[in-house]
Amino acid sequence: MEALSWLLSIALLASLALLSRIFSGWLCKQLKFPPGPKPWPIIGNLNLIGSLPHQSLHKLSQRYGPLMYLKFGSYPVVVASSAEMAMEFLKKHDHIFASRPQTAAGKYTTYNYCNITWAPYGPYWRQGRKIYQNQLFSSKRLESFEYIRVEEMHDFVSRMYGLSGKPVVLKDNLSRFTLSIISRIVLGKKYFSLSGDDQLGSNSILSLHEFQEILDELFLLNGVLNIGDWIPWLDFLDLQGYVKRMKNLKKKLDRFHDYVLDEHKRKRKELAKNFVPRDMVDLLLQIVDDPDTDNVKLTYDGVKGFTQDVIAGGTDTSATTVEWAISELIKRPQLIKKATEELDRVVGRERWVKEEDIPQLPYIDAIMKETMRKHPVAVLLAPHLAMEDCNVAGYDICKGTTVFINAWSMGRDSFLWEQPEEFRPERFLGNKIDVKGQNFELLPFGSGRRMCPGYTLGLKMIQTSLANLLHGFNWELPDNTKVEDLNMDEVYGLATTRKFPLVAVMEPRLPLHLY
Repeated sequence: MEALSWLLSIALLASLALLSRIFSGWLCKQLKFPPGPKPWPIIGNLNLIGSLPHQSLHKLSQRYGPLMYLKFGSYPVVVASSAEMAMEFLKKHDHIFASRPQTAAGKYTTYNYCNITWAPYGPYWRQGRKIYQNQLFSSKRLESFEYIRVEEMHDFVSRMYGLSGKPVVLKDNLSRFTLSIISRIVLGKKYFSLSGDDQLGSNSILSLHEFQEILDELFLLNGVLNIGDWIPWLDFLDLQGYVKRMKNLKKKLDRFHDYVLDEHKRKRKELAKNFVPRDMVDLLLQIVDDPDTDNVKLTYDGVKGFTQDVIAGGTDTSATTVEWAISELIKRPQLIKKATEELDRVVGRERWVKEEDIPQLPYIDAIMKETMRKHPVAVLLAPHLAMEDCNVAGYDICKGTTVFINAWSMGRDSFLWEQPEEFRPERFLGNKIDVKGQNFELLPFGSGRRMCPGYTLGLKMIQTSLANLLHGFNWELPDNTKVEDLNMDEVYGLATTRKFPLVAVMEPRLPLHLY
């Protein structure tokens, strides 16, 4: 009798499984998904994604079109590769695709989704966005920090001047410049040393090299395709070792953030009623301790997540964009000549470039935009998540679908750009295309609700550093390096950097004392 009962149970389960497959197949036939490659069992289409996912997806879009449906493991994925499709997700249906998928990177490296980048759409994210817009990145707040940007620009120019005539790794110096600005604005001072000799507490202060290594690891791990995110039953194996690295990175981040927060809380306690917030951490801690807040309560993990967001986003992205720009220009001396002619005419040879000069420098602006078109730092915008079923451009997108916007592919769209593989800043002269999220052919900072809230600060650092590097120095490659041999390969991550850092030689064009 028990054997018969067991057999009946097996038969019932088999019947249910068969009915489920039949129903699922019927449902799929009723829905109209975007075109895409046929998925394999278990892995879906992950076999089609190489070490540079944005390029793999671009090649697939050439075959399947600007709106493409894939399976990553057991999860549906849609990829938008044109300005028109980007507008569908980021403007027309922005309210449906404003959330983020949950990933191991979000869990382990952003304090369980406590930052703005990875937080799911909801009250916490809205509260954080409001804090960013009204307090951390308001026009008044950014203006109050202008003296910091001016001081650090002077130090940067002086340091580069001292390296004249020598082969220089440009990215290292750009990262130091941007990190110095961001550290002072966000943390109140530079919490890194220039060597490993200056140590405080339990290694709470890092050398500049260690700090940069942490940022590099953070960007890489937040951009990888982690198998456990897409095939959950394999998550415990950590086949690529990414989760182990994320946990190790979290320990380093914790030590740093705990030191910063403890120092800020101690100073605030010492000053008591005379305390006045000086930096972003002070402002965030004030919000944490505010008993009258009627919104979502901000925690210390939230403070860590928010500050980490700004430090990482403001440091590496700006430095990477300027490095790509100089890399392209150094291959084309005639473009540098056009830029310096504009700088000489507008700024003159009697001083260096100031922030207020930038609106009168359209060619410098065009160089920046062309760099962002051809080398977007975020080649795939941070993924969006469908919060409900939706019809996009006549296709069905189901709740829970992950959406990628391929900015790299859009920058190579021959329908948008004439000869897109050429670096041609002139294409941006005389038109109104900007980078503020309203022109969907150029989205370096994203668009819609999830657009980068700190883009105005990033633009200031990119434009002034690029303008002063071109105005103050002549550029060439080191001896025995030919322009045609300059490697322009990429390394994929949340920020896509040069595979081989640019090494260049500068010669002074302006005297340093004029700064």
